[in-house]
Amino acid sequence: MKRVTTTVRLSEEKARLLRAIAGYEGKRINDIINELIDEYINRHRETLELISIPNFLEECREGLEEIKRGRGKELSELDD
Repeated sequence: MKRVTTTVRLSEEKARLLRAIAGYEGKRINDIINELIDEYINRHRETLELISIPNFLEECREGLEEIKRGRGKELSELDD
């Protein structure tokens, strides 16, 4: 797996607390950040799957425009 380096800007207070927690848990800050990123990605996996569907985003935008113009459909009118 190729690794990249990035900068994360934190307030001094957050950085101090993160270092304290990492030290208490015997973890590296890098490991904690990677764990948090994995959790964030997993929470948004369904969104990632939906936006990968061809034309899904465009259809959503068109639907929102229809609603704004008062042309939306009731849930009972939608196809299964």
